[in-house]
Amino acid sequence: MRAIFLADAHLRRPEDRNYRALLAFLAEQGGRAELLVILGDLFEFLIGYPASDFPHYLPVLDALLQLKKGGTRIIYCEGNHDFHLGTFFTKTLGAELHPGPTVIDLDGNRTLICHGDQINRGELSHRLLRALFHGPIVKALIPVVPVRFACLIAERLGHRSSKSRTKKKRHVDTRAMLIREYASHWFGKGCSAVITGHFHLPFLERGENDSHTLISMGEWITHFSYAEYLDGRFSLKSYTPPADSIPNSPR
Repeated sequence: MRAIFLADAHLRRPEDRNYRALLAFLAEQGGRAELLVILGDLFEFLIGYPASDFPHYLPVLDALLQLKKGGTRIIYCEGNHDFHLGTFFTKTLGAELHPGPTVIDLDGNRTLICHGDQINRGELSHRLLRALFHGPIVKALIPVVPVRFACLIAERLGHRSSKSRTKKKRHVDTRAMLIREYASHWFGKGCSAVITGHFHLPFLERGENDSHTLISMGEWITHFSYAEYLDGRFSLKSYTPPADSIPNSPR
């Protein structure tokens, strides 16, 4: 079995370097990946409005649809930038949506997958904001609030989040420790692998005699990180986009 894991592309515009690279990568997976697992924040902002309200995301949504038509199963763990995802994902893509951590089976191996924004329980403000946005009130407001207004709020919050990520990059050891402690909890519950996004910190660690595997996904912004599961073994890789998929920088 071959499965691919992606997280934290924070896609904005089709002309952006990471957006074009992702389109090229997804096109290469056709007929090769039996399972695609997206661990949240693939988009800078996407909630349950009709897909037509986000025309800048249509190229990547179409790329996902082509994978689905080719037989690839899609699992989507919602992040803190993409949640309450609409019927395009559930009906058109037939994707399995998970609002929080979930355990999936890979060749009989219990694997915990999550976006990871719930790992740091000390971030009280983030936990409260997440509870609000992922809760039933915001979901009920989606048909009522104009998409432009929602995008404006998301843009302001995204700017704040970007500043926060920059500060947290100085605390790599703290982030890694939080991830390891979280993974240890799930290894104790019988999981043989834990895979998380959110922290933009790429690393893979294996237990003694490959007893378990921990993957922190990194991001698809500068690292182009992705994880691969192939015939019982995980690896963490960095994609090198073909030259013709990356447009020249505007002058």
